[in-house]
Amino acid sequence: MSKIAEIKTFRVPPRWIFVRVTTDDGLVGWGESIIPKRAGAVVATIEDMARNLKGHDAGRIEDIAQRLRRGAFFRGGPVLGTAASGIEQALWDIKGKRHGLPAHEFLGGRVRDSIRAYAWIGGDSPAGVVEHARKRIAQGFSAVKMNATPAIPALGGSAIIDAAVERIAALRDAFGNSLDIALDLHGRVPRAALKVLLKEVEQFRPMWVEEATLPENEESLKVLARAAGSIPVATGERLASRWDVKRVLDTGAVDIVQPDVSITGLFELEKIARLAEIYDVAVAPHCPNGPVSLAASLQVGFCAANVVIQEQSLGLHYHQGFSGLPKGEMHDYLADATPLTTIDGAFGPLAGPGLGIEIINDVVESRATDWFLPDADWTHQDGTYAEW
Repeated sequence: MSKIAEIKTFRVPPRWIFVRVTTDDGLVGWGESIIPKRAGAVVATIEDMARNLKGHDAGRIEDIAQRLRRGAFFRGGPVLGTAASGIEQALWDIKGKRHGLPAHEFLGGRVRDSIRAYAWIGGDSPAGVVEHARKRIAQGFSAVKMNATPAIPALGGSAIIDAAVERIAALRDAFGNSLDIALDLHGRVPRAALKVLLKEVEQFRPMWVEEATLPENEESLKVLARAAGSIPVATGERLASRWDVKRVLDTGAVDIVQPDVSITGLFELEKIARLAEIYDVAVAPHCPNGPVSLAASLQVGFCAANVVIQEQSLGLHYHQGFSGLPKGEMHDYLADATPLTTIDGAFGPLAGPGLGIEIINDVVESRATDWFLPDADWTHQDGTYAEW
């Protein structure tokens, strides 16, 4: 029996939180937590959890995950979810290394030979999307995602909506239907404006419209589905468990769920995929994160047939010195970037043990800082808060 000896966190550029778990017999596993704008709370939560886990059997992953998510009486939410997930990912990494198998072999084995990926274009206030898409196509991608709009008021946002329509129209004019285009609304488009926007963009056949409503507005999903017409509806990146996802699925209004492995945990993501399968709903895991999160997400993608596409963050605008932080990319921390490199816009199987990647410990330790990422200061013209 291998026991947990140490759990340590590292905040590294551009905005990632790595979690290292070491066992008493020398095995090391890596996980990744997110919520960078509450990094201090996440790190402190992991430290609290670590005090309770020292000496526990590292192989009892499900038991540990249950205790981390339920054992403190108060439960739920992204901070607790991501703290537990970072530890749990690392335990799967250790289990795989101990047995010489990738994590997906413990979850039924591979069901596919590759997973299609998509890349981001534009930024928070999207611009230059045609040229950016051209670069992504040259990199092998046939699917992209962009923020549909900047902040938009409930009324009087016609100019912003017109600009959004012009952007997606320009992409269709440039690339026809050879490029799949997903629109991320980030919960920032109010309901009144949303109806107009969706009606205008439906003609361009988006791959999906993402987070068109906020997670606390589940009752709006049916209204959204009607307004979206033929556009597939995607949501779920802020949900922490299969119970949260089930409430969304029960609306009958969602076509694609997008859980993030660094909120749900690896095994919970797999369970969510199986749950979604019952509802004939596809899974497109959310992952604008770092290399450990992506590797963990891919482990589920290779054993769950209804995972249809994988988000990845290489070249994402957040990594280019976001909010004054140093630049950083996924490959900076990898001994071998091959497992997380796409070929013709798709990832191949991660054959290595555990999560299938090797993190360079010395690079993590040398780049770790106590960075602070401030809240987004988005406001409307009248000074009221705007959803980021």
